[in-house]
Amino acid sequence: MTNTEIDGHRIELKNLDKAFFPDDGICKGDVVHYYREMAAVMRPHLEDRPLSLQRFPDGIGKDGFFQQDRPDYFPDWITDVALERAGDGGAPVRHVLCNDTASLVYLANQAVLTLHGWLSRASRPRHPDRMIFDLDPPDDDFTTVVFAARRVDELMRAMGLTPYVMTTGSRGLHVVAPLDGSVDFDTVRTLARRMADHLASQHADRLTVEQRKGKRGGRLYLDVMRNAYGQTAVVPYVLRAKPGAPAATPLDWDELDRSGLGPQRYHLRNIRRRLGQKDDPWKDIGAQVVSAKLARERLQEHLGR
Repeated sequence: MTNTEIDGHRIELKNLDKAFFPDDGICKGDVVHYYREMAAVMRPHLEDRPLSLQRFPDGIGKDGFFQQDRPDYFPDWITDVALERAGDGGAPVRHVLCNDTASLVYLANQAVLTLHGWLSRASRPRHPDRMIFDLDPPDDDFTTVVFAARRVDELMRAMGLTPYVMTTGSRGLHVVAPLDGSVDFDTVRTLARRMADHLASQHADRLTVEQRKGKRGGRLYLDVMRNAYGQTAVVPYVLRAKPGAPAATPLDWDELDRSGLGPQRYHLRNIRRRLGQKDDPWKDIGAQVVSAKLARERLQEHLGR
């Protein structure tokens, strides 16, 4: 056991030698150290976002679990927000917030490997400040994902939005547009669906909005279903429970053209070197917000041409 103090909070770090990525020689201590070093770049992407925690107490070689409700044994300084459950009307869920380095390190010490954040803030949970397209390949061809991301990028820009792109650390890419939070999830999801319908009609040979896999015919599914109350997306720079400890990594758009790029190109052992050579491509995302109402009007004009 090792004790450390961060932001005035004492944290007892335990079992740091436990293998978390057994085939890669990466232990729990490496993961805790990673999140402590990455806290400064991650905090803006975590600030005031309700979280769902993906925990692996025995590493990725054993089953992990998702946890939404804040455990009672968490210390008082780990903040949370009580929010209504989506759909079922049950008791509110106390979602953890992670607004400082100490909280991030504490969660890593609790075997939280991946943090999944809401598309809205705790202060206005039903009004998203992000729109997201989740793009996974229908097979192992990542070029199809890049093609889809480029088409989403073009359409978003035509609507006056500023799109950002990120590898998920799993299979594909996320394309995200910052919003001003002036409308609710239903409005944003309807807008995203209209965008997806348009792109699928324009590129029917490669893209689809068909939810049933058997009906997709090898085409990439334009997934906009995360644009809903209570849905989440992986937070930038979190690690994924896959061999090699891949990290969800924001990119500049021109990086999509680089050879060797894939959804797991960056990982625990090389992401800090990357950030030592360039700034976080998403560092200004909060300054680029646009009204979804304005984007809807621009889309109508675009479709009317």
